[in-house]
Amino acid sequence: MEIRPIRTEEDYKQSLREVSAYFDNEPQPGSPDGDRFEILLTLVAAYESKHYPVELPDPVEAIKFRMEQAGLTAKDLVPAIGQLNRVYEILNRKRPLTLKMIWNLHEKLGIPAESLIRPPSGPLVA
Repeated sequence: MEIRPIRTEEDYKQSLREVSAYFDNEPQPGSPDGDRFEILLTLVAAYESKHYPVELPDPVEAIKFRMEQAGLTAKDLVPAIGQLNRVYEILNRKRPLTLKMIWNLHEKLGIPAESLIRPPSGPLVA
């Protein structure tokens, strides 16, 4: 089994070609092909995380996405955020999330805390 680190874009493309061949007929875990597949996936993931990092969403956009996903309204956020006017202030970027709101949104709606902690991409409107 000759596996090398992925150092260049060409190495990356070659690794993707090798990995894609396994997707149609995934090898048995623990077999030589299964080990090769797992190692290649790990190398590809490491290269992608370094060269193609995925930004976390803006907190307000993360909330809106979850609302859309679950068919929620602003009223449904009251238990996690507070009064309805406070919910609208958050959604309109007029008020930042507090730590308690972040925790509640994470616990009650399953929004990743990492997405809620980062600063909003748009300016808060004063």
